[in-house]
Amino acid sequence: MEALVSTVNNIVWSPALVVLCLAAGLFYSILTRFAQVRHFREMVRLLFSGSESAKGISSFQALAVTLSGRVGVGNIAGVAAAIGFGGPGAVFWMWVVAFLGASTAYAESTLGQIYKVEDQGQYRGGPAYYFEKALGQKWLAILFAVSAIVACGIFLPGIQANAVGNAVTHVFGDGNIVSTDYGEVGSNKLIALAIILIVLGFIIFGGIKRIAHFTQIVVPFMALAYIIMALVIVFLNLHKVPGIFALIITDAFTAQAGFGAAIGWGVRRGIYSNEAGQGTGPHASSAAEVDHPAQQGLVQAFSVYVDTLFVCTATALMILITQQFNIQTEDFNVLAGTGTMIVQNVDAATEVASPAFTQLALSSVFGNFGQGFVGVAIFFFAFTTILAYYYIAETNVAYLNRYFKGNISLTLVKFVIMFMVAYGTVNSSGYIWNLGDIGVGLMAWINILGILAIFFVAKPAILCLRDYEAQKKAGGPITFDPQKLGIKKADFWEKRLAKQRAEEQAVKNEKTDS
Repeated sequence: MEALVSTVNNIVWSPALVVLCLAAGLFYSILTRFAQVRHFREMVRLLFSGSESAKGISSFQALAVTLSGRVGVGNIAGVAAAIGFGGPGAVFWMWVVAFLGASTAYAESTLGQIYKVEDQGQYRGGPAYYFEKALGQKWLAILFAVSAIVACGIFLPGIQANAVGNAVTHVFGDGNIVSTDYGEVGSNKLIALAIILIVLGFIIFGGIKRIAHFTQIVVPFMALAYIIMALVIVFLNLHKVPGIFALIITDAFTAQAGFGAAIGWGVRRGIYSNEAGQGTGPHASSAAEVDHPAQQGLVQAFSVYVDTLFVCTATALMILITQQFNIQTEDFNVLAGTGTMIVQNVDAATEVASPAFTQLALSSVFGNFGQGFVGVAIFFFAFTTILAYYYIAETNVAYLNRYFKGNISLTLVKFVIMFMVAYGTVNSSGYIWNLGDIGVGLMAWINILGILAIFFVAKPAILCLRDYEAQKKAGGPITFDPQKLGIKKADFWEKRLAKQRAEEQAVKNEKTDS
């Protein structure tokens, strides 16, 4: 089974997908005239504007939910894997993916807002919704919805849970060994699993509002604390920083692990971490209460910066400055004596696709506190990511229920997520990471091709940006009229605008009568 998963993973993550991700980011960067740079100030301003409503969440809450999906194990274990298999140069390609991917994130999240719907008292949207409305292709919408449910409901939660289990074991040891149907598992890992399942169940049975309120507190706090720890290490080793950046940049083009490995692992882990183009971000973005779709698109572009340029870079600098890493070929096996160890700074048996390098880096400076801190960070990063995955799966089940007359149980989805968290915790990380990569790759293939097709059909995301820029230049007020822009089937916004105009007319009539 593991060999089959590895084969499928290699097919999904062929060089074609790497090229597609980079090309799509460059394509939208040029079309938006590099909005991710021009509107940086506006991104920050929009973070704290607006508020939640009875049906939607605020822009900041939507950002927090999205970041809970973006900022996860990929920022800690994923960066370590990129360096371990692709060399320091892989970090450069993660930066490239983030910079270009910010424009892709703008496009997909703006599309999510344009074509969102009101469903049972809350806003919902995402690729399935905009594929149906913008392209008129229900089969593509259903294909994405199924892929998202499989990826976010089955494949991806296990990665987050597995990393938590490994981090706990690294800090506290295995504890008593317990025999299970999945092999022998340490009692400490099982305790961590029990805590995750109890808290997870409490939150996901409370819906998007409870998820948003939890993540808006936890995610910013943990991300800031993590970056501060990294900055302390950087400050203590300032003389090494120029050399580390030079190593990353030079190795990106003459990689120790091979040029292709650096690009492949950098792009793969970059997309897994920041999720730009993957189609996950639009789900939370669509739930936001905003005046114009472009506003949430810009906020989501900023979230890519937070994830990769801040948090992932923090991890990379800690690992590279402290030299707590190895570089090896993917088939390296210390027990079998196969594969090649290209660079060895730590024990050859150290698991590459795990938080181990990061924990070693922090413990080399902060001792046991460093190991414990990474364990706590992984717990919260992974836990909030699982919450984001649940919401994505739920949204796509809600979409499918429009055609299956509500016969797919959301309660069943909740229990499937919880089962996969348990399964992922007690299984090997290499196997779980490959499953996660397949999920990410499938969603990326469908979503990127889909948003490119939407551009050639109607250009809604670009028209939206130009409209928002024109209104800002004119001094406002900010409104969105899809019909004026020639955007069709933006039903939610058409009804909202009609309601606003009716209310304005009623006020005028009252003044006239008085």
